[in-house]
Amino acid sequence: MKRLNQNLHLKFLVFIVSFTFFSNLLKADEKLGVYEQLDKYIESDIFFTDEKFNKVNIKDAIQMPTVIAMVYYECPGICTPLMNGLAEVMKKTDLVLNKDYQVFTISFSHLEKTILAQNKKRTYEKLVGKGDTENGWRFFTGDSLNIQRFLDNIGYQIKQEGQDFIHPATLVVVSPDGKITRYLHGTYFLPFDLKMAVVESSMGRSGPTINKVLKFCFSYDAEGKRYAFNVTKVSGTIILFITLSFLSYLIVSEKRRRKTT
Repeated sequence: MKRLNQNLHLKFLVFIVSFTFFSNLLKADEKLGVYEQLDKYIESDIFFTDEKFNKVNIKDAIQMPTVIAMVYYECPGICTPLMNGLAEVMKKTDLVLNKDYQVFTISFSHLEKTILAQNKKRTYEKLVGKGDTENGWRFFTGDSLNIQRFLDNIGYQIKQEGQDFIHPATLVVVSPDGKITRYLHGTYFLPFDLKMAVVESSMGRSGPTINKVLKFCFSYDAEGKRYAFNVTKVSGTIILFITLSFLSYLIVSEKRRRKTT
């Protein structure tokens, strides 16, 4: 009986520790990240201002497969690698900008204005170095209401901390009629992945995200300006596995002990 009570106490302790650890882990990540809205449509009454000071209905502006990058232009961290990765794959692809596809970069900071969007456009036009970036890659800003509605529309959740934001690095691909068809996570994109996303989008086909494991295991270290192994998440997963394995061992051992007595 004493041995049984010890086992029960140990199981209970393991459960409490695991529950507390993973409850805190989930709370830290709640309402952050990308909640994919595949096959949903961009709303028809969301407006932004482009780099030419034009007020634009964002759905009406989608005339072909469209790649959307959500950033804030003065981001000290992950936005620059995201934009560099986007510019690099645009440079490498054999897709023709403003014919096969177009790109929208949209700031989710309502404090950022058109002049800043213009400066970013000039910078990234030089990085791409080919194609009709003047008309095919547009840079937008907006007010807080339209920004939040659009973020909710595409399932992109951020958290503001002072003047900065905690946010994911993701491209959203939308079909010519405004349907969300693909999410490309990360900051490095293969020409093949972009082409497949654009081609399928042109046909209105949605596709699954394939690199969620990498996104789960790695996070961007803004201070060190590099990608770092996400120790908390990965170690948490390992701890959970070990805990469940240990708990299973205790249960099996207890059953065997009972059979022998």
